Order: sequence, then structure tokens, then C-alpha cells
Amino acid sequence: MTAEILFERVNKTFARPDGGAPYEAIHDLSFAVGRGELVAVLGKTGCGKSTTFNLISGLIRPSHGRVLVQGHDPYVDFAWFRGKIGIVFQNDRLMPWRTAIDNVALGLELNRLPKPARLDIAASWLKRLGLGGHEHDYPHALSGGMRQRVSIARAFAGKPDILLCDEPFSALDEHTGQALRQEFRDLLRQTGATSIFITHSIDEALWLGERLLVFARPARIAYETALRPDMSAAERDAIRDRIRGVLAGEGAGVDR
Repeated sequence: MTAEILFERVNKTFARPDGGAPYEAIHDLSFAVGRGELVAVLGKTGCGKSTTFNLISGLIRPSHGRVLVQGHDPYVDFAWFRGKIGIVFQNDRLMPWRTAIDNVALGLELNRLPKPARLDIAASWLKRLGLGGHEHDYPHALSGGMRQRVSIARAFAGKPDILLCDEPFSALDEHTGQALRQEFRDLLRQTGATSIFITHSIDEALWLGERLLVFARPARIAYETALRPDMSAAERDAIRDRIRGVLAGEGAGVDR
């Protein structure tokens, strides 16, 4: 397996403003994500998932250990990753003064793609995500689900090699969220992008992921298992029960 993302015995601590003992957000974390793989990450609030994202994005560097993304240190080689990593957040984070098409084209604009080309790409992604005819609508005129579709279109428009997703469907109603999950998974398969998907929903992780990591606090892998599309309901129920036990602090392990 070619590792697109590699953590080797990573620790991350933060100094406390009051001068107390440093806060450990990540402890001896090691894992690899293969090219084109979709890995779901579960964990309680405060278990270090966001810190892990920031390490992959190159926004911070580890205190100990090594993080490599496509063989590069994302903190040291930050500029090299421009356009290679896309992020979809829990909230759409659209710019309210830009239309849907201009929001989708933002990353392409920052990468200095000529305006006609970037607008063509943005329009094609909006149409692909069911927003044809809404190109010139502003965010306030769109529903929550529509805004999140714009956000997803923006992430895919730059053809990133890696997508980091931080609970992108948690603020949506179940019907809208399920429809977007299906579209998102289909888009990942079509584009071949590598993805890490953070979620608090066990069912969402079981439905989306090809592999599942459960983080304990501070961030370390408490449980890991591969997920097959053809798993039986009984197998999924067994994994669901195991995850609940791990999150309740009853044990840890790896299933293959």
C-alpha cells in the first residue's frame, strides 16, 4: 500500500496559558492511509481529531514523531500542498458576499486559474451536485443542504488528491444528509481522492468508511477495523457494539 498520509509515533502537546503542565492532545499516534482510501475517524469531543487534521494540513507541527503527506512534511513544505488538499467543514463556510459559483471558484482563483476556466469548472461542479440554475444565488438564498453542496463542490473543484472532512453532514436533517453521503461517496470513487472523514455517528462511519479508526483521548487508536461493502447486518451490529464498548472505555483492539 502506498501511504498518502503517514503518522509515525506522533505526539503533540500544547503549552497552557497559566504556565501549568503542557496539555497532551496526541499520544504515540501511528497510522497510514493508502491512496484512494476512505478512512472514517470516530471519537468523543476533545479526543484530538481536529489536532490530527491540523497536522495533516500543515498548520502545526508534531512535538515528537513524524507526519508525512505524499512523502512530504506538510508543515515544512506547506506551499507545496497548495491545491492538493481540500477540506469540507461541518459548517459550509461560504463567503456571503460571493455567489455560489464564485464561492466554488475561490480555490481556483487563489491558484491563479484564468477566470473563464475557473467559472466553467465551478459551473460544472454545481450542476453535478444538482445546483444548476443556482450559480448566481447568494448563500442567504440557499437552504442548508444547498449551501453544503456548494461547499462540497468547492472542495472537489480543485481536483485535490486528499479530502479532509470534519462532520460535513451533522448539521443537516437526516434525509438531506443521507442523500449527500451517497453523492459524496460516489464522487470519491469517481475522482479517486484519498479521504479522512471525521464523524460522531457510528452508523455514518459504518456506511461511509472502508476502514474505521476509533480515537481515545489523548488521540491514539483505541480500535481499528476494516469495513466491507458486503458485510452482513450481524457483522455490522457486532462492530457497532464493539465501538460502543470502546467509546465507553471497556476495551480496545484491532479487527481485520
